[in-house]
This record gives sequence, C-alpha cells and structure tokens, in this order.
Amino acid sequence: MASITLEDIGKIYPDGTRAVGQVNLMINDGEFLVLVGPSGCGKSTVLRMIAGLEEITEGKLSIGERVVNDVPPKDRDIAMVFKNYALYPHMSVRDNMAFGLKLRKTPKEEIDRRVLEAAEILEITELLDRKPKALSGGQRQRVAMGRAIVREPMAFLMDEPLSNLDAKLRVQMRAELSHLHQRLKTTTVYVTHDQVEAMTLGQRVAVMRPVSGKRPYNLQQVAKPTDLFNHPVNLFVAGFIGSPSMNMVYGTVTKDADTYKATFAGYTVTVDPVAIERHPGIDEHLGKEIVIGIRPGTFEDARVVPEAPERTIRVKTDVNELLGSESYVHFELDAPPVVTPDIEELLADAGTDSSSLGDTTRFTARVSPDVDVSDFSTLDLVVNTAKLHFFDIDTGDKIGMVTDPSAEFHRDSDAL
Repeated sequence: MASITLEDIGKIYPDGTRAVGQVNLMINDGEFLVLVGPSGCGKSTVLRMIAGLEEITEGKLSIGERVVNDVPPKDRDIAMVFKNYALYPHMSVRDNMAFGLKLRKTPKEEIDRRVLEAAEILEITELLDRKPKALSGGQRQRVAMGRAIVREPMAFLMDEPLSNLDAKLRVQMRAELSHLHQRLKTTTVYVTHDQVEAMTLGQRVAVMRPVSGKRPYNLQQVAKPTDLFNHPVNLFVAGFIGSPSMNMVYGTVTKDADTYKATFAGYTVTVDPVAIERHPGIDEHLGKEIVIGIRPGTFEDARVVPEAPERTIRVKTDVNELLGSESYVHFELDAPPVVTPDIEELLADAGTDSSSLGDTTRFTARVSPDVDVSDFSTLDLVVNTAKLHFFDIDTGDKIGMVTDPSAEFHRDSDAL
C-alpha cells in the first residue's frame, strides 16, 4: 500500500483545451477517496493520469515516495477497475483473474493461491470455471474486482465500476465494496458521477467541477461526507451534494440587538446563534442580498415538533411523496429562482436551462411520515435555523469561509 500525492497536476490537450488544472491532493495510505463531479469535470482524466494512461502536462505525481510522471503504467504497481468489466470472453473466470499474473511470470502455485483467495473474498469460488457470458452483471463486476485484487497492488483505481448495474444491485455492490476495503485496506481512488455513491463509499470525497477561463482549477472541496453535506464551501458544492439537493433562495440577514433574523420570499425567521457562529463574516453582509441555503431535512411539520412561531413558515403544498420512512413535500415560494454561475453549471449538468425556471422558487421539505399531508393543502413548517447556510451572492462562496481555491490542500476537511 502507499499514499498518492498530486501536486499542481494539470492536463492540457494539444489543441490548447485545459481539462485539469492545479489539482493538489494527498490520498493517504489505505484511504478510500472518491472523486465526484458532473460530466466533463476532469475526474476520469485525473484517475487516468494516476494510472499512467494519460500524460501529465503539469505538476508532479507521486505514489509512495516515488515520482511516477514518466513511469509506464505497468511499473506503477496499481490495478484499475473499469465500468465495462473488460473481461476476455473466451477465458474462464479463473483465467481472467490469473491473466495479469501469468504475464508477470508469477509461479503457478502463487497464481492459484491468489485467485482462490480473491474468489473466496468475493464469494465467486463456484464461478471460477464459467465463461463471462454465463455471468450476471454483478458477477462480472466481481470478477473484474478479483482480477485487480490478485495483483496485490499498492493502489486500486476504479472508474465508475457500478454504473452498468441496476439500482438494486448498485446498492448491494456499494456495501460489498466498503466491506472489501475494510478487509484489504488498500489505497483506493474511486471515480463516480453519482453523489450518493460518493457519500456512502468515500472516507473522504473530492468534489470537482469543469475548469473555465475565470477558474483554472477543478477541485472545490475535499472532506469527509458529513462535512461536505454540513459545511459546503460554495454554492456549487452545496447544490451538488445532497439528495434531494439544497433549497436556495435570495434573502437578507438583519440584526436587532443580539438577535439575527433571516428574511426570504416574504418570510422572516429568527436565526439560531449556531448558524451565526458558522458564518463569522455575516455582519459584513447585514441588510445585503445573499443566497440562503436550506436543506430539505432542515424543515419539519409543525404538528410533530414543539411550537416555534419565530421559526415557522406557512406554505401551500403541491405534491407530497410518501416514501415510507420519510415524506417529501414540494411547494413554491414567491421569489425568483437563484441563478448564479455555480447554479447555472449545475443546471446545465442536469440538462436544464435557467431561462425555463419561471418566476417562483421550488422547495422540497423532508418531513415525518407520521402525519398526513394532502396535496394542495396549507402546511406549517418549522425551520431548524441552526442549519441555515449563507452564501455571498457575487462569489458564490460560503460567507465566512476563508479559502484559497488554487491550493486545494487547504480545502481539506481538517482545515475547514
């Protein structure tokens, strides 16, 4: 096993297109780190540069203590797992798993030992003599994982390995991947577009976005999943992480004596001091328009929590989605939708044009399923204002967050 260090890593293609810029990232020995972001953000390119499948234009890449910029892929001691399995159809599972070891002239006894051990770990021992065409998608992915495990590499690199599986099987395989990492403790870099995968698998998650002329860097924030969710550094991370995504609305914060209040869409709620402490620069924005972020889980039906009129808003529901363990209530606020460069980027990734959003802002509240909420009914919602998020409308950054976006080492969760 080994750590992986990226220092000012960049990728510029011959036509001048920059795909990756100024990525600084330390992946610890034995860590499971996930690279997540929308299409075109450079996450797969970074993975391929680590693997040696893509030339590094700028910066330095180290695996362990060795700089590997010019080291061929076969000599980097890494194993890669792809989303398309890449199994040889004419070979048995056993031969597919052993193929790389045979090329390395590994003794037959050692090959047999490693293949059998990996098969037992992945619970595919009974499949060793089958051909890939006789396997299900999940079984093929296990074989692909087994082929990587038998290498006993310093690091695993995984490029959306679960994307071809159905939803139920993806959930199962996520759990198996977590269990596998706990058992092997091999440094793992995992790429995905699915933020649910990122949040459930990663010990730390690195959120990326496409580079632009004004922003020559990809990496936005590196943190533990809970820190990404609770302490996003900007609107992009706030909007990308979380399902359903964070509600956002234009508003203001004011102060009367020692009491802070947030006003948005015609409502005014008293802000819990905890939220003020998390935004130490908020006094400089008093009375100015900002973006207020409210997670769906920040709301609760007023019928199931203690009465709090200073934190309650009354809304007209559109649709109530009862999911058994929770209920999602959708409603509209009489306020224009938030449209900033960060939000437009997220909308574009979702295939939505900001011009089609209309004049109102759609909100989602996650409430208790224990009370009945009818469609098109009036509902009182209590806001947990300790969990409000405040963002600068011009920069998109969290108010009070001091970061240097070109030095992502300082955007690690330990520094936030």
